[in-house]
Amino acid sequence: MADLKVTQTRSTIGAKPKQRGTIRALGLGRIGQTNTLPDRPEIRGMLARVPHLVSVETATEKDDA
Repeated sequence: MADLKVTQTRSTIGAKPKQRGTIRALGLGRIGQTNTLPDRPEIRGMLARVPHLVSVETATEKDDA
């Protein structure tokens, strides 16, 4: 399964409380912070709520085997 690399690009100052909560639930908290999350519908829905605050990339996986 693919992973998503989510980076917070804008501040939550001035954002609605629900949007701040979504950012916290994504594991972010400050500008420039990055978190790798599984590509699931729940995560995609959360990202759809805050597209103006984050940037999303597909994470590259390294095979060590």
